[in-house]
Amino acid sequence: MARTWRINSGYLFVAPSMTIIALFVVWPIVQAFWMSLHDWSFLAVDRPFVGLDNYRELLRDDRFWNALQVTAVYTIGSVPTQIVLALAVALALNERLRGVSWFRAAYFFPVISSLAVMAIVWGFLLDPDIGLLAYWLSHLGLTPTDVLQSTTWALPAVIAVGIWKNLGFTMVILLAGLQGIPPGLYEAASIDGAGRWARFWDITLPGLRQTMLFVTVIGVIASLQAFDQVYVMTRGGPLFTTETLVTYMYYQAFNLFRMGYGASVAWVLFLIIMVVSVLQLRLFRYHDVD
Repeated sequence: MARTWRINSGYLFVAPSMTIIALFVVWPIVQAFWMSLHDWSFLAVDRPFVGLDNYRELLRDDRFWNALQVTAVYTIGSVPTQIVLALAVALALNERLRGVSWFRAAYFFPVISSLAVMAIVWGFLLDPDIGLLAYWLSHLGLTPTDVLQSTTWALPAVIAVGIWKNLGFTMVILLAGLQGIPPGLYEAASIDGAGRWARFWDITLPGLRQTMLFVTVIGVIASLQAFDQVYVMTRGGPLFTTETLVTYMYYQAFNLFRMGYGASVAWVLFLIIMVVSVLQLRLFRYHDVD
């Protein structure tokens, strides 16, 4: 009787959270899949069932494949760079330095700011006429370039803004992981004659394995859903060189009012995120066993 009461009490405590998750996470996912099976439009009352036609159209859609490629490049270019830079900053700020709390707050400040607002600021900074970058280049005797209108530099610029925005979050998580490593391990290694580099490879990196898993999974998921800075800074241009899957989904659903087709793009992205996340979890689990 007591055991049954404890189990029922547990269900009672998690019921509010599960209700919120069901209403605002599970149901929208199911609804999006249902919409993807229809020719769903805001402009039409009749929304006929089309089965998998939207997904078949995706396979022939060159713009979809371009958006998928851009999303992959964005993820590959931003996540490893962000983690390496954040680890370097975390290692520096883990030392007992004067004013270290101020530096930690300064690096974390972009995280609490709106990405859309910061994208507008960066758009002004990169402007070839009034931007700070153009000012520096002109003083160096170089001709300012309209970075956001360049098919070569637009995507790297968007990636750089994403890294700048999320660096502080990754840094804080890695800093917490560093402070969770027992100091005695470093002291024992120093007594045994291990240098700074050896301590980093043999103590710091293994101690951060689970933390690295977390920041990698979260970073990949966030990068695959990149939207704010792309939409504000470039609108997917020039010539679709910065158009990600989410911006393409937005274009189909809210510009062309093809909600069914946009939902199919969203579901493909959902499946990609699920597969990539599972692969990352299995990869780290293999190393743990090994």
